[in-house]
Amino acid sequence: MQFHKVRPKKVATIVAEQIIETIKDGSFPVGSKLPSEFELAEHMGVSRPTIREALSALTAVGLIESKPGSGNYVRNGTSPIDTIGQEAVLVLENESSCIEIMEARGLFEPPVAGLAAKKRTANDVEDLRLLHEKLGRLAKKGDFDPYFAMDKEVHLAIVTAAHNTLVASALIPLINTMDQKLYREFTQDYYFKNKLGLEDVAALHDELIRAIIDQDSELAVQKMRQHWERMQKAVSSR
Repeated sequence: MQFHKVRPKKVATIVAEQIIETIKDGSFPVGSKLPSEFELAEHMGVSRPTIREALSALTAVGLIESKPGSGNYVRNGTSPIDTIGQEAVLVLENESSCIEIMEARGLFEPPVAGLAAKKRTANDVEDLRLLHEKLGRLAKKGDFDPYFAMDKEVHLAIVTAAHNTLVASALIPLINTMDQKLYREFTQDYYFKNKLGLEDVAALHDELIRAIIDQDSELAVQKMRQHWERMQKAVSSR
């Protein structure tokens, strides 16, 4: 007799599995619109961000399509739904929770930005200015993928400017979660909704970088906190 380890599932995974089952049983055929996020949250008794995390995974693997201002629709994929659904579950179970990532970074990064403002060197200033210029250009183009990659480089540069190896060892793996498929999809859908969203966030990064360069520690903390509060509000808004 063989036994397997029993592992608790994330709530977002259970949500995704329920949505997959309703698609499989024909309740929502290809091309149909899913219930609203509010309705799904009410029916399943979970938070709106949890619903959004599940939907992001289903979008990332191509099972549903999010249409801004309209809702979420079942896509006509070429792979069997069982295969696509399994991939979505694997994404949710094997990658860090988007909500937990935001909570953790919102706690850790503001004081690190303040430390960077105190300890930044001339080389750090040069690196931050260069990254800032690139970020601004990419925001104007409105191309999410290269912008998001540069956004990550900015946050890593701020950690570097703090010049604390213990801080770096703790925070860099957290920032590297930006490479996860689920986190990218989640962020694009709910934080960078369009080109204007990119430019708004780029402007906030501009204020943050200027505070670090000017060695205004208090303002750097404030701007980094504002960045994460804005994101948490965007993904939990009704």
